[in-house]
Amino acid sequence: MKFNPAVVSYFLQRESTKRNIRQLLKFLFALAVLVSVYSVLFHFLMAREGQNHSWITGFYWTLTVMSTLGFGDITFHSDLGRLFSMVVLVTGMIFLLTLLPFTFIKFFYAPWIEAEARKRAPRELPPDTRGHVIITSYNPVTMALIEKLTDHRIDYVLIVSDFKHALDLYDIGVRVAVGNVDDPDTYRRIRVEKAALVVAADRDEINTNIAFTVRELNERVPIIATADSPYSDDILRMAGSSKVLQIYDILGRSLAAWTVGGDCRANVLGRFDTLLIAEFPATGTPLVGKTLVESGLRENFGVNVVGIWERGRFEIPRADSRIERTSVLVLAGSEENLAAYDEVYAFYHICKLTADPVLIVGSGRVGDKIAERFQERGSPYLVIEKNPKRLRDERHYVVGDAADIRTLERAWIDKAPAAVITTHDDDTNIYLTNYLRALRPDMQILSRANLDRNVSTLHRAGADFVMSYASLGANAIFNYLKNEDTWMLAEGLNIFRMRAPDALVGRNLAHSGIRNLTDCSVVAIRNADGLSINPDPLTPIAADAELILIGTNEGERKFLQTFTPA
Repeated sequence: MKFNPAVVSYFLQRESTKRNIRQLLKFLFALAVLVSVYSVLFHFLMAREGQNHSWITGFYWTLTVMSTLGFGDITFHSDLGRLFSMVVLVTGMIFLLTLLPFTFIKFFYAPWIEAEARKRAPRELPPDTRGHVIITSYNPVTMALIEKLTDHRIDYVLIVSDFKHALDLYDIGVRVAVGNVDDPDTYRRIRVEKAALVVAADRDEINTNIAFTVRELNERVPIIATADSPYSDDILRMAGSSKVLQIYDILGRSLAAWTVGGDCRANVLGRFDTLLIAEFPATGTPLVGKTLVESGLRENFGVNVVGIWERGRFEIPRADSRIERTSVLVLAGSEENLAAYDEVYAFYHICKLTADPVLIVGSGRVGDKIAERFQERGSPYLVIEKNPKRLRDERHYVVGDAADIRTLERAWIDKAPAAVITTHDDDTNIYLTNYLRALRPDMQILSRANLDRNVSTLHRAGADFVMSYASLGANAIFNYLKNEDTWMLAEGLNIFRMRAPDALVGRNLAHSGIRNLTDCSVVAIRNADGLSINPDPLTPIAADAELILIGTNEGERKFLQTFTPA
């Protein structure tokens, strides 16, 4: 048992604890009386046998016999004495060896362990708690969000209704509070009025209840709610949600933008004043096979390649980095720079568009959104779907199993420039990715991952791009918390901005070690003079500067650990 003051205070304040201690004291008193009576009888029986012993010896003999440690140096010689010894022995077995441990465990040890456990999973946060994020459910999205909040040292608390589940989460490092998400008292106890954000990421109906409950207590705290159904947007906003996040919609639009046959232009990911961060697949363009120096992108268009995404691996580019067929270029520049770039290179994607349809495997919410985006742009596509009841426009559907070669042949697998695998089951996505890659080594394959742990497996199976539903949702929530509008380029790649840490003030980029130590790249610096795109590496970093960086999740974590120590 850990005797820390917080646990002792919690233990002693409970009414049940006081009642249990009274019961334990009564038992100990009864045991003390019994030991005293036996010690007195011991003296009388010993005197009858002609033996004289002290009172201390009497208590010594009684306790050794009751605890079954005797007999030794003191024994009775008469039958009456031996009979008395047997009674003391049996009584000791019952009271000391059975009832005492049971009573101690029931009335003291077990309540103490429970008090210690409840301190780990409290029902109330300290009064000085503020600026924390309240999370109302534990699922893949909030798991990824908790990891991101931890990396950025932002306090949070997860509401869990089941006490045992709360302890299990605490044991793996999650900060929890026990309570019901539809109970106003729960939010009072966890200081909702001082929270930075409430995250409702459960079913639409539960999220609506959460929004109403929180708004009953506080009208100003921001609430972000996820929505599975597009019809829930208005309902959640009427309930009090500050922002409604349709992750399936974002996931579908993002996958459509990355697909050959999707968005022909460079896909803008984030805006920072006049700086635009965009991605552009090199597939089908004359850039394939060239190094960055040979491409002349900076000289001809004013855009700078700040990263290359290559089948699940993000690289900070060098002058001799070669652009492959599967490469996705991460570009930084102004709107005019990207427009000039699109004027030349978007043409090659348009030519690809007009030839053959992209395959969309699965007609769920994500697949339907991808199809909708293709339809808006006039891009040819075919949806492979098992369930004929989901068909919308038969001209764009092939009914059958994507694992059946006959179904794929009817979908023109030998000519399709790309395939997007969108089922909600990661095992199925991995299986189909591996199968399609074996059939078409030259095809662009994009896949959805529902759990972060399956992202690397999908890349090994042959996917060119993978987007995790969990990471996408977590990043969107985190960006809302930080009042940013940036999105992930692909799974694991982030664009983030941060006030210049004290450790970097006065140093220039060339000698800062940012790229070598963290695998992140500074794409712009904003200070009192404005935004400097692709800044001079020899210019010192000012104290009021804001760095705009690009890097992987691990790179962002390294940057925070290296330059913003706790």
